[in-house]
Amino acid sequence: MVNFPKELKTYCKFCKNHQKWKVSQYKKGKDSLYAQGKRRYDRKQSGFGGQTKPVFHKKAKVTKKITLKMKCEKCSTIKMKNLGRCKHFELGAEKKKKGPTIHGR
Repeated sequence: MVNFPKELKTYCKFCKNHQKWKVSQYKKGKDSLYAQGKRRYDRKQSGFGGQTKPVFHKKAKVTKKITLKMKCEKCSTIKMKNLGRCKHFELGAEKKKKGPTIHGR
């Protein structure tokens, strides 16, 4: 499980020094209806003949790659940071405390 802080202090290349950054998880935007591939696909699908392009079924991956969107609090510049694959991701959750272990019978 990956736990990442909501706020972080790191270098900003526009401010030229360390600043506070707000961290959020990157989400994909809504697909455009007017992108060339979508227009071509819709044109091919129209009319009779059923499904014209292959539909992908052989899903092999269990996880998705986590990408963070970081925004500088001073100059509002945005940068992305790739964290890679993980099954569980939390943003700003409390850290697990290491307490004394109790060994009993």
